[in-house]
Amino acid sequence: MPWTAPAIDPVDGPLTGPDRPILETFLQWERATLLNICAGLTGEQLALQPVPPSNLSLLGLVRHMAKVERTWFRIRAGATGIEPLYDLSLGKDYDFEHLVPEDAPAAFEQIQEEWRLGDEAVADLSFDHSFKNHGEDMSLRMTYVHMIGEYARHNGHADILRQAIDGVTGR
Repeated sequence: MPWTAPAIDPVDGPLTGPDRPILETFLQWERATLLNICAGLTGEQLALQPVPPSNLSLLGLVRHMAKVERTWFRIRAGATGIEPLYDLSLGKDYDFEHLVPEDAPAAFEQIQEEWRLGDEAVADLSFDHSFKNHGEDMSLRMTYVHMIGEYARHNGHADILRQAIDGVTGR
């Protein structure tokens, strides 16, 4: 039987109280939503680009979000000194364009590892911690808001892609 993308448990969080637990949990929910939209599909299905002329695929979105997670939490906010996930000389859309269906299991492991390592990189930082982003100060709090928005945008794309692949909606 071929590999299929696994579902993961969504996370519920507080609806009142301090902003950090609310934003952390809502980001976790958005993360889980992306993988749950992909759940049950094979690597071949995940690599499909079913809405021409767009280069978007579910596998590309998973790879892109792993890249973005690393960039915002580990490289920028956490200042860990690590390299980007993909060599910048390969092009800004390498994550969307270099799709190998057999790499899907590794991509799903990679994004979950980036979640874990990103969370660890900023765990001890205040939400008021700031860093330079294109010459301007940006807080860790705003990083969470940005990432929630990034996932929400791409989860909408993912819903459309999933429906185009097999008609499934509402994941």
